Amino acid sequence: MLSVSAFPVAVPAGENGDSVVNETSESLACGPVPEGDRWERSPAQPAPAPWDLTHEWSSAGGIIDRMRLSARVDYALRAAAELAAAGEGPTTVGELAKEQEMPPKYLENILLQMRRAGLVRGQRGPEGGYVLARPATEITLADVIRAVDGPLANVRGERPEHVDYRGPAESLQQVWIALRASERAILEEVTLESVATGALPERVRKLAADPAAWD
Repeated sequence: MLSVSAFPVAVPAGENGDSVVNETSESLACGPVPEGDRWERSPAQPAPAPWDLTHEWSSAGGIIDRMRLSARVDYALRAAAELAAAGEGPTTVGELAKEQEMPPKYLENILLQMRRAGLVRGQRGPEGGYVLARPATEITLADVIRAVDGPLANVRGERPEHVDYRGPAESLQQVWIALRASERAILEEVTLESVATGALPERVRKLAADPAAWD
């Protein structure tokens, strides 16, 4: 998830090594959001920790200078890639956690969210574990992100097209909508299969091959 935070400051670590996010901080996350999709985190659900996985990123137009992925999203995508590589055979939480060096208890909560979203299935018994509920070719990165972190795009909880900017700030709305479209073009094109096999779409490979993208 791409985000522009109102208060980009480091925060203290919480349980599972994840940062504790101050709920009063405002952030903008831009990406596709299904119509009427409003998502609220339950009190028992850990908040994502975007500060842990912050990467500097400069766009061609200087629109945004920081890409942020929450720990929850990072873990979910890595676990999903492992399940895609495993095929039809179930993989335990312990195996996933070991392969990707992730906290097992936190990962278990993430997998439960993915199961509720219909992305994975749990199998009981000695040979039990998790498998993808649909072919890896049919699950996109956007699907996983929505399942564990809610809508990809919001401005203080509202879709970008619903915000009301005035005066000199009015054109910012178009910037956020354009940024959402750009993110959608990537996240809805890349599938778990393409990640697991390394066969990323040509457009994605070209973008990543640009030396400026690594600055």
